[in-house]
Amino acid sequence: MGERANVTPVEEGLRIRAGRMEIIIVVALFLAGTYLFWSFNPNAPVDYVKIEDHFKYGSIGSDVDLGIPYWIWKVLPEVFADKLPGEGYESLGFVQEPGHDTPIGFSKRRVGLDRVGLNCAVCHTGTVRDDPDSQRRIYPGMPANTMNLQAYYRFLFDCVRDGRFTGDNILTAIGTHKRLNMIERYFYRTAVAQVREGVIEQSARIMDFMKRNPDWGPGRVDTFNPYKAIQFNWPMATEETVGTADLPSIWNQKPREGMQLHWDGNNDSVEERNKSAALGAGVTPPTLDLRRLKRIEEWLWDGLKAPNYPYEINQPLADQGEILFRQHCYECHAFGGEKIGKVSPIDEIKTDPHRLDSFTYQLAENQNTLYAGYEYRFNRFRKTNGYANAPLDGIWLRAPYLHNGSVPTLRDLLEAPENRTRLFYRGYDVYDRKNVGFISGVPAEGKRQYFKYDTALPGNGNGGHLYGIGLSSQEKEALVEYMKKL
Repeated sequence: MGERANVTPVEEGLRIRAGRMEIIIVVALFLAGTYLFWSFNPNAPVDYVKIEDHFKYGSIGSDVDLGIPYWIWKVLPEVFADKLPGEGYESLGFVQEPGHDTPIGFSKRRVGLDRVGLNCAVCHTGTVRDDPDSQRRIYPGMPANTMNLQAYYRFLFDCVRDGRFTGDNILTAIGTHKRLNMIERYFYRTAVAQVREGVIEQSARIMDFMKRNPDWGPGRVDTFNPYKAIQFNWPMATEETVGTADLPSIWNQKPREGMQLHWDGNNDSVEERNKSAALGAGVTPPTLDLRRLKRIEEWLWDGLKAPNYPYEINQPLADQGEILFRQHCYECHAFGGEKIGKVSPIDEIKTDPHRLDSFTYQLAENQNTLYAGYEYRFNRFRKTNGYANAPLDGIWLRAPYLHNGSVPTLRDLLEAPENRTRLFYRGYDVYDRKNVGFISGVPAEGKRQYFKYDTALPGNGNGGHLYGIGLSSQEKEALVEYMKKL
């Protein structure tokens, strides 16, 4: 009481104002903390109600550690338009649907910032046109026949090494789309340096062997050599690094359980194959989103069927072809066939051996260390001596053919290797109804250049698989007509 009596009115006013300032600071800190939490939530993926949308755009966890901040990713095609073959990510063969801010195969998740990663659909959603002027039809589960994943990686690598990849330039480009507040500007400026460091580290591990090998082209990927370089940090100079293979379809997974999977049959577990593919999309064991991947797996297991052939079929000719199919193809390529899902030795099938040789005994051993410490640690990888006999469901949508995509049409596959097409173009999605596949003689369409596939290059050989080459021309046409129905 006595002390308060000695306080002057000025000092009392200062005391009151100081107390109010403390309250204001506490409230401001609370509001700032709330803003930061809700704006930069540590882990908030974008979810979708429809399973088809979840498959095409949902996260599997690749957007956590390796995700690129969305707005940086968004403006790269604008800042570095000179590094693309056309306009935007679509020029690399990605499929853009109206109403979506990323192409199919790209997910978004809030991890500090909104980040973009790859998911299953990037490799397993393709398109078909009836003719050059038709609208594209999108088929989930189909091989991504137009998508050039290697070109996408090279674009990212080239961008971050360019002197224009600076915080000022990227923030200016972002500012044409979105007004960033002071906190967002700080985080994005910091993220530019982090993206540069992360992408350069990844590119240093794989660019050397990629430069030595033939380009992948659209619809193909080197599945396992990047594992050697990135997952296991092997010196790649002494490795067999030509392992490029065609992207597979992923319909009807339930009847595939127990079959030897991947092109060379190196694993017989659908679940392990799925988790292995997730790693290939950029997931790491700690970031794997089990719940969201499981949702996709359940749909693929028993919900996603191969689509029916949409064009007219000559039924009498197809009936003749069915008899030939049962005589020449059923044993290896039909559900219920004696050799379905089993490996045919390379000496017997005689197709290009590079993909088989690139998956070594040592790699199989190392693959079985992945997810160590988790209950789903890998244990099913094995080295084989050939290529697996795959079911032909939806075969009309799976061109080009053979494990490396070296034969453009089914009709071409029934010719002796010396008579098969040696040079053709990939990435064009106009359908060849007569020969079953995609029209492969078109080098360009407008400004878009298609990929020239040369069967003389290592890993691109179109030899082997001599089954059916002795049939007459009429019999071959009948067999192809029937396979449209599979």
